[in-house]
Amino acid sequence: MPQLNPSPWLSIMTMSWLAFSLIFQPKTLSFISTNPPINKTPTTTKNHPWTWPWP
Repeated sequence: MPQLNPSPWLSIMTMSWLAFSLIFQPKTLSFISTNPPINKTPTTTKNHPWTWPWP
């Protein structure tokens, strides 16, 4: 079966993985986030117990 032969596909997968991890990933990580996180204290919410309409 030709699809079980890993010789062409293994090299293509390895080269594309290396290209992504060495070239594309640093370029995309260098962009500045449009929504930087704000130093904001978390608000606590009051939890009210559910009143069931049946006993």
